Amino acid sequence: MGKVTGFMEYERLEEGYAPVQTRLKNYNEFVIGLKADESKIQAARCMDCGTPFCNNGCPVNNIIPDFNDLVYRNEWRNAIDVLHSTNNFPEFTGRICPAPCEAACTLNVNDDAVGIKSIEHAIIDRAWAEGWVKARPPKAKTGKKVAVVGSGPAGMAAAQQLARVGHDVTVFEKNDRVGGLLRYGIPDFKMEKSHIDRRVEQMQAEGVQFRTGVIVGKLPEGSKVTNWAKESITPDELQAQFDAVVLAGGAEQSRDLPVPGRELDGVHFAMEFLPQQNKLNAGDKLKSQLRADGKHVIVIGGGDTGSDCVGTSNRHGAKSVTQFELLPMPPEQENKPLVWPYWPIKLRTSSSHEEGCEREFAIATKEFIGGEGKDKGKLRALKSVRVEWQGGKMIEVPGSEQTLPADLVLLAMGFVSPVASVLDAFGVDKDARGNARAGTDFIGGYATNVAKVFAAGDVRRGQSLVVWAIREGRQAARAVDEFLMGSSDLPR
Repeated sequence: MGKVTGFMEYERLEEGYAPVQTRLKNYNEFVIGLKADESKIQAARCMDCGTPFCNNGCPVNNIIPDFNDLVYRNEWRNAIDVLHSTNNFPEFTGRICPAPCEAACTLNVNDDAVGIKSIEHAIIDRAWAEGWVKARPPKAKTGKKVAVVGSGPAGMAAAQQLARVGHDVTVFEKNDRVGGLLRYGIPDFKMEKSHIDRRVEQMQAEGVQFRTGVIVGKLPEGSKVTNWAKESITPDELQAQFDAVVLAGGAEQSRDLPVPGRELDGVHFAMEFLPQQNKLNAGDKLKSQLRADGKHVIVIGGGDTGSDCVGTSNRHGAKSVTQFELLPMPPEQENKPLVWPYWPIKLRTSSSHEEGCEREFAIATKEFIGGEGKDKGKLRALKSVRVEWQGGKMIEVPGSEQTLPADLVLLAMGFVSPVASVLDAFGVDKDARGNARAGTDFIGGYATNVAKVFAAGDVRRGQSLVVWAIREGRQAARAVDEFLMGSSDLPR
């Protein structure tokens, strides 16, 4: 497991960033990955800890000690094989996963965790550079046809696994390009879309067909969910044409903020704002774009989507950027003996925050205020109030109201559920949160109440991480393969 005494000899080495003023001028990735010798030293810190909690901390159960050891021994070709055995797309997770594996690292009990994510990043980038990532078409076809609805990480993982065992797989995506929220929710400066494109090419070589611009069912009137579909297909048609259907769409229904002034021009969901910039980066032309240039921007929501809005607004040239979080500011350092090996609640400062952002905690929005005269109907300010949490309830602090200038407010408070109309069109039962009801049991897992219809990823579990989506896509693929063939050799 690396070097036996490595954790005592070497310090954690972080990946580098391009300077702020340089990276704000474009939408390119700016993380500077570890070099081969740096990765070897980082891998040397992996302990012979007996029980590698990192494996279970990782939702796809990456075999982390093994690929760390292989990198330490300069066996990079074997390292990518180990990594790919559990993770179809380590270039995605190596860039945007928050690394729960590192929180679970045994070394993290009283020291800095092994830089697992940076090693994963280095392995997959070298594998692509060396030409080690190749298509793996099936040796024989089964004659079975599977439809995958949604081309995010869950749908891509399910499709790739099913194609590799010989099924004819067609992926349906309502937008114009493959990738789901990876494509139109994650800014290019966090993950350039070339990483998706070359995986699509690999999957096409393995037999996967992609049909973009096709929506399954229909969205409700006035929906704000991103939709660039040019044609539609009904659930009945899918069920008639395919032997199995995997629902792998995202939890795309954004959480709203119904306070006075919500209808004002200038109040938008994050997912109205972020996809437009990604389309422009891809070379598309838009009739109009939500821009932050010269504006006072307030981002409501303290998570990753809010951080992405901060980074994009700064690249537009916003006059000021403020991010609201309803909860109190968490501690800068977690109580490791109390929370390890679980994911800790602590203050996390993203690269976007470092580029320029005022962060406000324990604050709620009371009202959006419009202008007067020629500015009537346009957002010009936001009224806020400080809050305290007592007994799990939010209480406003008397006399703490304030009015802040605001020309653009971006609602980034998470996603509440998948689009209900799609699930209803299939007749799929929903749980209390509006997600597709399907279990994860070893036998019969991911199957819905509708014959030959399965669900995986955010559509089943709700808003979650890319690494959870990949896990569920892989496990659902095995469930579908067992359903179609009676047994399966696919890993779970």
